[in-house]
Amino acid sequence: MTVSYVVSGFAVGLLVGLTGVGGGSLMTPLLTLLFGIHPSVAVGTDLAFAAATKTAGTVAHRFKGTVRWDIVRRLCLGALPAAALTTLLLKHFGAVSAEISQIIRYSIAISVFLTVIALLFKAKLQAWLNAHPERHLQGRKLTNATILSGAVLGILVTISSIGAGAVGATLLVLLYPRLEPAEIAGTDIAYAVPLTAIAALGHWWLGSIDWSLLGSLLLGSVPGITIGSLAARAVPEKFLRGLLALTLTSVALKLVF
Repeated sequence: MTVSYVVSGFAVGLLVGLTGVGGGSLMTPLLTLLFGIHPSVAVGTDLAFAAATKTAGTVAHRFKGTVRWDIVRRLCLGALPAAALTTLLLKHFGAVSAEISQIIRYSIAISVFLTVIALLFKAKLQAWLNAHPERHLQGRKLTNATILSGAVLGILVTISSIGAGAVGATLLVLLYPRLEPAEIAGTDIAYAVPLTAIAALGHWWLGSIDWSLLGSLLLGSVPGITIGSLAARAVPEKFLRGLLALTLTSVALKLVF
């Protein structure tokens, strides 16, 4: 079983590094459906996994110069307080109760569907925005929209561990359509590091992290995301995104039905 966890970690890490998406969208459903992990534990463990994995990815993207730190700061202004508040609400209502576990399961499914929509339509959104520069937000409106987007992502990620990747990348395309694909991936991974770390600390406080499972996943994911991040500019992602969208659709349907 440990070997399966290591291989799963490597595959997910490689996809995250190449595209900036797919971490929680794949790992959380993988843990719940394939390995039978409790939804709350799957979310908590995946958040800790994401924090460590995305740190390695951020180092690689920083080396390549593909992180926009000004955007990272704006997203964190909204995401980090939202994650902390959501953790307190989970503590209040009982993060490991049967009712909350069911809500988490459906939250995962909804987040996966959002990820699929983001994957399929991000390129079209970017093309439309590039053709209509008058629609681009500027100045204070852009700053406020970025902070609000961060808050929404903070809530979504803390509940389901999903959203920081594809949904976050799509929001970056909408708000900053002139960013290069590698910059979107790098910025998306970088802001997710403090967000997933805060959310993971919250789930550690709630008692919903499996540390031995986490160690096995990280053995595979850290080299995977490092390789993927360094190759991000060279590998075409259209085929990868299509395959990822198909896989995630199947996962979401399985979670619901």
